[in-house]
Amino acid sequence: MDKKSQEFLEEYLNNSSPTGFESSGQKIWLEYIRPYIDSYFTDTYGSVVGVINPEAEYKVVIEAHADEISWFVNYITDEGYIYVTRNGGSDHQIAPSKRVNIYTDKGIVKGVFGWPAIHVRNKENEEKPSMKNIFVDVGCQSKTEVEELGVHVGCVMTFDDELMELNQKFLVGRALDNRIGGFMIAEVARRLKEEKKELPFGLYIVNAVQEEVGLRGAEMIAERIKPNLAIVTDVCHETSSPMYSKIESGLQKAGKGPVLTYGPAVQNNLLKMIIEVANDSKIPFQRAAASRATGTDTDAFAYSNDGVASALISLPLKYMHTTVETAHKDDIENVIKLMYHFLLKLKSGHDFRYIM
Repeated sequence: MDKKSQEFLEEYLNNSSPTGFESSGQKIWLEYIRPYIDSYFTDTYGSVVGVINPEAEYKVVIEAHADEISWFVNYITDEGYIYVTRNGGSDHQIAPSKRVNIYTDKGIVKGVFGWPAIHVRNKENEEKPSMKNIFVDVGCQSKTEVEELGVHVGCVMTFDDELMELNQKFLVGRALDNRIGGFMIAEVARRLKEEKKELPFGLYIVNAVQEEVGLRGAEMIAERIKPNLAIVTDVCHETSSPMYSKIESGLQKAGKGPVLTYGPAVQNNLLKMIIEVANDSKIPFQRAAASRATGTDTDAFAYSNDGVASALISLPLKYMHTTVETAHKDDIENVIKLMYHFLLKLKSGHDFRYIM
């Protein structure tokens, strides 16, 4: 990773891009990839697509999603406290004592998720954080005072945390799910350009919105592009840390390589080719199984149009949907390398059908 890539990574990950409000992050992402693409387009809800060889008939997608989990202001009490509802899969149990940024037309309003002190909580029957009792304090003593700050029902808020490193091996922060994916696909585009690789097909580098609420951005953009194949990168659960059941969730360990998923939405011939590339390029990888659906944008692409050959390359991530999501630098590099080497191997017009 060179200095420019490092600066992009920090700016992009420290920026907030809540589901439905991704535009600021999308602008940062697009500005970074502009030198490495031939053209780009956007859609009504904010997905951004950088294109290499836009005139080619055979279309290949590499994709990540741009949005992060967040909260909406749901109710403001007469005393000036704010109750919230989820925007995506936000975790109520980690909220107490977290700082938040509330986005308003007047700018960012700072707040905190308050919580009663340990001294006054009932040790015998301690109340746990839930969607019924977590609340935000913005330093106001009335609803009117809150509204004067520009805060109203429907304002979106994110946790206030920044990117850091652990032991020079791990990146840690909020929203690595899945802006780290946006970083990785952008790096693929950069390496193709800087290493002067010519592709025999059209490459569509897709940063889609609204994955966290049902793969919605991918659904829309897949219908517009009508690709021949799609490789999606997202995060998966790193399960070697405490409190995970390997029997239920399998074993995916940080530092051991990208995770390749088996499941109905994953096209097996495409998956086999990715595995061949990994083996030929000596890129370590792990395997996982998805029951019914992958739960990622892979499903949206696979079942779009007339059916699109799709596969999922996942980054093992510790502590998903917290403010300390943790990924190994080696895994990030190996996801980039795997996508890059796959694209160099792929021939235009390759037909992945099982039966010809």
